[in-house]
Amino acid sequence: MSCTICAERNFPSLRPSMEEPTSLFATGCGLTGWNIVVINIAGLFVLMALSYYRGETRKLRHIPTVGPTTPILSYIGAFRFIFDASNVIREHIEKVPNSMFKVADVFRWQVVIHDPKLIEEVKMLPDGILSSFDAQNESLQTWYSLGRHIVTNPYHLPIVRTQLTRALPQLVPAVHEEVVDAFDDFIPATDGWTSVKALETMMKIVARASNRIFVGAPLCRDPDYIDLVVQHAVDVVRVGTTLRLVPSVLRPLLNAMISHVPRGVARGMKHLAPVFAARRKCHQEKGDADSEKSLDFLSWLMEVAQGEERTDWHLTSRLLMMNWVAVHTSTMTFTHALYYLAAYPEYLKPLREEVEEVVKRHGWSKVALDEMHRVDSFIKESQRLDPLAVLLVNRVVLKDHVFSDGTLLPKGTFLSVATPKTHLNAQTYEDPLRFDGLRYAKMRERALGQTLCSNPDVGGGSKRKFDMVTTSVDSLAFGLGRHACPGRFFATCELKIMLAHVVVKYDIRLQNEGVRPANRWYATAFP
Repeated sequence: MSCTICAERNFPSLRPSMEEPTSLFATGCGLTGWNIVVINIAGLFVLMALSYYRGETRKLRHIPTVGPTTPILSYIGAFRFIFDASNVIREHIEKVPNSMFKVADVFRWQVVIHDPKLIEEVKMLPDGILSSFDAQNESLQTWYSLGRHIVTNPYHLPIVRTQLTRALPQLVPAVHEEVVDAFDDFIPATDGWTSVKALETMMKIVARASNRIFVGAPLCRDPDYIDLVVQHAVDVVRVGTTLRLVPSVLRPLLNAMISHVPRGVARGMKHLAPVFAARRKCHQEKGDADSEKSLDFLSWLMEVAQGEERTDWHLTSRLLMMNWVAVHTSTMTFTHALYYLAAYPEYLKPLREEVEEVVKRHGWSKVALDEMHRVDSFIKESQRLDPLAVLLVNRVVLKDHVFSDGTLLPKGTFLSVATPKTHLNAQTYEDPLRFDGLRYAKMRERALGQTLCSNPDVGGGSKRKFDMVTTSVDSLAFGLGRHACPGRFFATCELKIMLAHVVVKYDIRLQNEGVRPANRWYATAFP
């Protein structure tokens, strides 16, 4: 499927094109010895799956299950979940509307919560009972896909929460400059409509904009470096998803066979080692008094890193990890929004009017972005209908816990929150299945008007309640509570700059007008 964009109000067309998931393993080896190894591994694989499912089923037999519970059939159902997660979860919610239920994943049962009261309970429970850290490690196999040093020492998180977020007013002009240059490079202006591969192109643009803040210019524009960070982001997802399909005992072996992550770090060092050396030399010569110190994530990492984390290899590895987080999630989010804009071109005019009016007053600044309520609403509405995954707010139960509805979840249970029940809640959202790009902007105006009528001196909370960065039970795209995505403030700025630039400079349409391409599922929703 394609969508078309036209430059200078007549812009090229965006066409998302992702190859269908293919096997990651070589086939047709034809060697007898290899065939024997494969048969033995497959046998071990099946035996471990049977044993694990028997134990898990006994512990969770009191949790309703939609579909078969026998090990082999459950295992088959798990693969359906990977490739059709949205429909599987919606079917379960319809059949078990008032309680938790469990769905088969490849090597575990996954307990799903969709009651808003229980979701609030998940939000409030301490880390000693529900662990977000363990859930992320299990879901993404981060020990392998990112590296143990990153998992055990996430010193980058405080940097994201503090330095990066506080510096956004200073960083927004640079991000805007890079977004403009990247669009000009990847989607040059033409006199007519031009077809563009949306997902692939947006990934490169997001990579450039993000790396303007991660490593600065000119490296953020180096084609080989951008190709590296894009490929690394894809590899991390591919490795993490694939390793979940095999028993834990086989994961180290399979990781060594399929992972390109170490190779990516080595390739990254060729670009980054000279930058590290130059920064260290500058620091030695000028010290902390350096008034020209770079305002970027690389500098913050080098300031905070201790011990072996200061080596070129470890710094490169962590920068590539940051690229995986930023490039993968923001690309998916923006491409979904871009498709909605192409499918509903009537939103171009009100979005364009808002951007032009706000920029006229404030320029391309953080203040301007904060006042782009329609742009914010449009992206958030896209997130509501097409979140990155149908199950979010993942947790692992560290201690047996009884929820307020009387349900006992034993230690070791993997717990998730289903987005359809809350994101499509008719009690919260009018006509919840319909895309309304200005939904949150209108909700904000109504709430703000009611607040000001009742008390003119208040209203700050109402102003932020419906923003993208604000998480709630009804809006889970960035997570929930204290474990919500710490980089969502930067991501939101970047996404709003990109959409604002598109609506001001381009017209956009689908090649098959009015038909938004359907999502494809492979553990997440690919636009």
